[in-house]
Amino acid sequence: MLVLRRLEAKILGRSLHLVEFAGQWTSSERRQFECDMRVIENFVTPAEEAGLLREIEPHISRLPYESSHWDEAIHGYRELERRKWSPQNRVVLDRVSREAFGGRAMPFVHILDLAEVGVIKPHVDSIRFCGHTIAGISLLSDCVMRLQRVAKGPDPPCQSADLLLPRHSLYIMRALARYEFTHEILAREESRFRNRSVERRRRVSVICRNDP
Repeated sequence: MLVLRRLEAKILGRSLHLVEFAGQWTSSERRQFECDMRVIENFVTPAEEAGLLREIEPHISRLPYESSHWDEAIHGYRELERRKWSPQNRVVLDRVSREAFGGRAMPFVHILDLAEVGVIKPHVDSIRFCGHTIAGISLLSDCVMRLQRVAKGPDPPCQSADLLLPRHSLYIMRALARYEFTHEILAREESRFRNRSVERRRRVSVICRNDP
């Protein structure tokens, strides 16, 4: 039991300083959230970031930034999906698959390019398109992701958490955080973490999922 607790503390220690809680949380609820919403800093190196962007840019630069999304969740974005990657970038994506999915990620990888003035509004990803885990690499910019408890019942608890997603980091959202909380990327002018402004520029996220 002691060994398991030390292992859990080591895992959570990767991201505790990147989470800011607000509202009414019990200690057990915080621990569960921290297990299900992880941020791993420096998951990719600057060289790996450059390699991913070299492969992404020729395709995504042909697309215009869109002002609306099918579910109205995203504004100022462009996106695409890719299955085939260079051997160099496949190594990075396989590392994501092992870390977040036990090696069983969906073959198609979602690339979401959010303009500097773009915004992702609060939403829960559709269960039609992905399973219990979502993992994303943050490229080009830091940002703040806010999660808010989905209101259920007559007196739902007021719970939210802001997460700082540093450039080069990997977030892993699963289980409780995936289904019971909306998530959003704060607009540039709203991007603050622990009372400090976070300079959010254009952000490219490389997102992996598992099957529904």
